Amino acid sequence: MPAIPNSLEARDVAHVLHPYTNAAKHLEEGPFVVAGGDGIHIIDTDGNRYIEGLSGLFCASLGFSERRLVDAAIRQLEQLPFYHSFGGKSHETAIELAERLLALSPVPMSKVFFANSGSEANDTAMKLVWYYHNAIGKPEKKKIISRVRAYHGVTIASASLTGLPNNHRDFDLPIDRVLHTSCPLHYRYALPNESEEAFATRCAEELEALILKEGPETVGAFFAEPLMASGGCIVPPPTYYEKIQAVLARYDILLIADEVICGFGRLGTLFGSEAFGMKPDMISMAKQLSAAYQPISALMINEKIQAAIVSESQKIGTFGHGFTYGGHPVATAVALETLKIYEERDIVGHVRAIAPRFQARLRALGAHPLVGNARGMGLIGTLELVRDKATKEPFDPKFAVAVHAGKRAQAHGVITRALGDTVNLCPPLIITEAEIDDLFDRIELALDDTAEWVRQSVMA
Repeated sequence: MPAIPNSLEARDVAHVLHPYTNAAKHLEEGPFVVAGGDGIHIIDTDGNRYIEGLSGLFCASLGFSERRLVDAAIRQLEQLPFYHSFGGKSHETAIELAERLLALSPVPMSKVFFANSGSEANDTAMKLVWYYHNAIGKPEKKKIISRVRAYHGVTIASASLTGLPNNHRDFDLPIDRVLHTSCPLHYRYALPNESEEAFATRCAEELEALILKEGPETVGAFFAEPLMASGGCIVPPPTYYEKIQAVLARYDILLIADEVICGFGRLGTLFGSEAFGMKPDMISMAKQLSAAYQPISALMINEKIQAAIVSESQKIGTFGHGFTYGGHPVATAVALETLKIYEERDIVGHVRAIAPRFQARLRALGAHPLVGNARGMGLIGTLELVRDKATKEPFDPKFAVAVHAGKRAQAHGVITRALGDTVNLCPPLIITEAEIDDLFDRIELALDDTAEWVRQSVMA
């Protein structure tokens, strides 16, 4: 139905270019306009309430009405609404947040660099891989390995790390020096009768084969989300990181942990690296760092990276990298308050307490006729939809079955996100067991609707 002239919907269609949106369809269908939020719910312009089943974009950990974060922003706006950190300048909230993050780090780290998004933090980490190897006299050691189905951002550099085809098509990506190795999704990529541990061994062997093919002296770093979220909630099999890190150590290759989604409680640990025994050289974070109330990201670096920055600064005269709004006082103030809330309310403990209920309801949907695999960890999960459960045959992408399921979920009062064949769930960390049941009851209705539509329109 065409939008009413001069309505918010019509003005949006006329003026806004949307990310991750079919621009042609948007001209016809228009936007879904959000007017407010309350706890784990958002409210549209007609007053309808929806469970935000993806925490916005994996980020609104404390929901949409946390007054303490609003007050923290107001206090900082009144005291110091902006200042930068260029040229050695600083301010109290940036200093305090850096101290706090270093104290919370799952492995020893030396310094914190602030930016505004996960993409910027990962872009910075890539630059530092190259900068570091120049500083230590290994200028050929510049190739960076990511994984198929990884998600690390959308800047030219970080989108190259991302291993999803639509982030590369017609953008002329990936750039040179970025490579991709196996995705650790046992359900989709294991050989027949291959155990999870054997699959993990094969993934590590394939990584090593790629390194040897390229030349170990040319490979500088390996990027990894502890759990691959946007690629379809891919939980690595047991022993995977143990074996991957053994390969990296053998060839002196840096490990960068992308904690943009896993960080700050999502998996039932403060950092995802803790859940999988990762020992990274750099850690990127964003999203739940401020519960999404302000745009902020951070990159923690270890001492050997810091030492290289110091030596290059002595040679060049400056560390020539930074963002105007990196470490913005309002964003750092809100992030500090967010960390205080996590600690005072034991949000990580809450996640551990209710995650079994979330995962039980998620896995129960694995029996649904449309669901080939229900997988997850902590308070994140996905339902992979298939045409044939026995053979794992996917639906033809032209039918956009997962997108249809997402639309039916919205009709039943839940916001999700369809990515490829998957319907993804990642609710605010403050969700209760009763709200988890409400969420999955609605998702089950959406799947039933979708199954009927598939029977009539896809399988006919």
